[in-house]
Amino acid sequence: MRAKHTLIELVVKWLNREHPPSEIPLSDFERVRYEIKPGDVILVEGRTRVSEVIKLLTQSRWSHAALYLGRLHEINHPMSRERVKSFFDGQPDVQLIVESELGKGTIVRPLTFYDRDHIRICRPRDLTYRDMQSVVNYAISRLGSDYDIRQIFDLARFLFPWRVMPRRWRSSIFQHNIGLATKTVCSTMIAEAFASIQYPILPLVKRNDQNEVKVYRRNPKLCTPSDFDYSPYFDIIKYPFIDYSKAKPHYRLMPWTREGILKSHEEGQYITDKKPSSPTQ
Repeated sequence: MRAKHTLIELVVKWLNREHPPSEIPLSDFERVRYEIKPGDVILVEGRTRVSEVIKLLTQSRWSHAALYLGRLHEINHPMSRERVKSFFDGQPDVQLIVESELGKGTIVRPLTFYDRDHIRICRPRDLTYRDMQSVVNYAISRLGSDYDIRQIFDLARFLFPWRVMPRRWRSSIFQHNIGLATKTVCSTMIAEAFASIQYPILPLVKRNDQNEVKVYRRNPKLCTPSDFDYSPYFDIIKYPFIDYSKAKPHYRLMPWTREGILKSHEEGQYITDKKPSSPTQ
């Protein structure tokens, strides 16, 4: 067992090795952190080896997902707040996220952890405040859960030539019964949180012989980060680091009247560029 544990640690360390961030990231983090709201899903273009495998499998740049909790006072349930405190020893005004990470399990950390990464916001459309809190509470309840190592071994196999591998070694990543109920991966945990309120991500829609529409919930264990990007039920919000689409903020384009004649009772309430006349000598 010790040898197995050591092997797992070595594989996890190898898969988690990351290359440094870009000197200038693609995202404007300050605008993202100002826009983000509790219950939003954050997609991350990861920089680790395991991220590259996930990108290859999903044919997407997004390899990781996290759920934004907000600041501590924005978590409505007292027990959830206390649980977050037990996992995060920081200031109460820090913007927090919850995520599942290889080698660490489900953890809570500051949003600023991704201030140098390419990220975007996926916002669940028309989510009520009450249901948002339910999603947040579910994610917090998963804090401390292990990461599903079996899926990572499956992912690691994709780093080797497919055809030279024995069939019994080939990946089972998209089978339905993956891992134990107490284990999870990043997007699975978030998909389960939304499934707890029956919020759709990528449901299966079919029409039967009676021309009736049937909607089936997808297995959360099959959810990948790119599914939130692709889902029609999530709005995509992105702020590029360099944005040429708007030369000025909209409020800078207000057609303020610089000159004009104000009535006597308006002069103290409104501003023009007209200079007051010099007092008579």
